[in-house]
Amino acid sequence: MTLEQAITTDFRGTRVIHSARVVDGDGSITENGWVRFEGGRVAARGTGGDWTAADEVIDATAVAGPDALLTPGFIDIHGHGGAGVAYDDGIEAIRRGRAMHRSHGTTRAVISLVTATVDELAEQVASIADLTETDADILGSHLEGPFLDPGHQGAHEPSLLRHPQSSDVTRLLEAGRGTVRQVTLAPELPGGLEAVRLVVAAGAAAAVGHTDADADIAQQAFDAGATILTHAFNAMNGIHHRAPGPVLTAAADHRVVLEGIADGFHLSPRIIKLLFDVAPGRVALITDAMAAAGSADGHYDLGAVKVTVKDGMARTDGTGSIAGSTLTQDVALRRAVAAGVPLGDAVQALTATPARAVGCGASLGALQPGMVADAVLLSAGYDVARVWVGDAPRR
Repeated sequence: MTLEQAITTDFRGTRVIHSARVVDGDGSITENGWVRFEGGRVAARGTGGDWTAADEVIDATAVAGPDALLTPGFIDIHGHGGAGVAYDDGIEAIRRGRAMHRSHGTTRAVISLVTATVDELAEQVASIADLTETDADILGSHLEGPFLDPGHQGAHEPSLLRHPQSSDVTRLLEAGRGTVRQVTLAPELPGGLEAVRLVVAAGAAAAVGHTDADADIAQQAFDAGATILTHAFNAMNGIHHRAPGPVLTAAADHRVVLEGIADGFHLSPRIIKLLFDVAPGRVALITDAMAAAGSADGHYDLGAVKVTVKDGMARTDGTGSIAGSTLTQDVALRRAVAAGVPLGDAVQALTATPARAVGCGASLGALQPGMVADAVLLSAGYDVARVWVGDAPRR
């Protein structure tokens, strides 16, 4: 069975998955567990053989082998594409990329957009708003730009970067009609802190990223309502013993979720483990994936920037900056555990924590009664065997 064939999106009837190690979004692990789905929602769960008959009964060990793992569906709140296409290229590109990531366990995602003109971004977030009405796996959009620091532009076209004027921020939020989930910005820019307040007032998460902020400015942004640190350590000041910077400031603030990219390029395995140690329960493992995820090495576009992928690493042709990743979330799970992160903590960082970070924690990220029946069945070696996509999350 191919990964694409392993996806089940038909949630009619009843289904029981049993004999699994159930690793839930709170980090708990239940041995020999079972979960029952009814009508696209989790109906019940337990241990051993005390489950009742269902329309479909699945022995997890028969499908995924001994010590099979059953987790909530993975949620990626920061990704730009996959399967050879970028999400900036339109609806069909988004669907194609999402199909690939879904086969690797990512049952829901926020669609990230790179820097473009305000006119182009307004059109893109409006299209994604339309798409959320037909494609329930798409949670909304993430604006990673254009309100970024030119000195930390990463793979963003510097000529398109701009200060966050209130009129531009408001226009983009209104174009998304309530579906903009996250806006990354540099709070030290003129108008930056006011932009944070506008984003939060609109019901979206403000994220600090691509920034030259020191610890003081970062703390002001968090006090103004920012609750995410975009790909921690990357495109920002690092940690110095006299200048702790935004990473330690975010780690010390229990309101803030820290994104991490566990692809082996963006962060050392020791730094991945450090993130989980200093911010327990507040790490979201993201892909930051670009078009080459699930595809071959070669030349790609990331918005207005040309990118070359070699040996799985994406770099801009102009500056050589790392340009997103070729990561999928099942690989992120494997690499986080290999770095020493406990399995339950790694699963939490792929499920409940990202769901909470973008306001979807009431419906997604856990295998508890009443939650959406998104689930991933993996082998003991973290290979995806089956994926289930349940009902639409409540908005």
